[in-house]
Amino acid sequence: MTQSPTPIHETVREHYADQIKKSASCCGPDHSCDTSSNIYPVDLLTTVPSEVASTSYGCGDPITLASLKPGQTVLDLGSGAGLDCILAAQKVGETGHVIGVDMTPEMIERAQANAKRVNLKNVEFRHGYLESLPVESNTVDVIISNCVINLSPDKEKVFNEAFRVLVPGGKLAVSDIVTDGPLPEAIKQSLSAWAGCVAGAVEAKDYIGMMKSVGFTDVTVTPVFFDKETVDSALADMDDTIDLSSISRDDIYKAVYSAKITAYKPA
Repeated sequence: MTQSPTPIHETVREHYADQIKKSASCCGPDHSCDTSSNIYPVDLLTTVPSEVASTSYGCGDPITLASLKPGQTVLDLGSGAGLDCILAAQKVGETGHVIGVDMTPEMIERAQANAKRVNLKNVEFRHGYLESLPVESNTVDVIISNCVINLSPDKEKVFNEAFRVLVPGGKLAVSDIVTDGPLPEAIKQSLSAWAGCVAGAVEAKDYIGMMKSVGFTDVTVTPVFFDKETVDSALADMDDTIDLSSISRDDIYKAVYSAKITAYKPA
């Protein structure tokens, strides 16, 4: 099934195309979900050039969470500029294989250049949507993702596709943004806030429910952190026609957080 882009897809794609041209962070030129030096172990980042490490668009460390082993096939959902794919490729070694899928051509181009720079032969990047992955069924040992699933307008399709491509017993290990309670409707309806990693976040219980509904088991969601500046940046980018005067930022700060999420396809 071919995925047709929605207005949310188009807004997110334009946002990230613009950010990679500026080599800026995922949530704006001045703020980010975090910096790579804060979310990855220092020894992990020493394996890549600083220019590659600095093109981080995530909110966590799915590499450590995934506990990758040599020879595994890994799929990165929303691979961006390729940092997590490169780190994963180093972990699985020459006998392993890493596939990155992203819907933004500019990101794929940068990712390919980054992989070439570190001379990796076991990683490839494919253009596609998370709701319709260009990956064969039952071929992936581990799926990783970093602050991307929250950007999808149809997360259940994403989880269904992830379940489809995993081998029996395969693992899903992602860092993502979820909430503890609902977001204000004005924020949820803002395309700018979607691109800013906030509006698309759903309640953790709903996130878990969608994963279980497609067949995932042993689902865990562990809260980590969230940066107030990310919320402020996302709100600042929202359409001026939206009235934010009645929205309590403290409530949003308390509600939105980054989490480590794992699940398994039954063996």
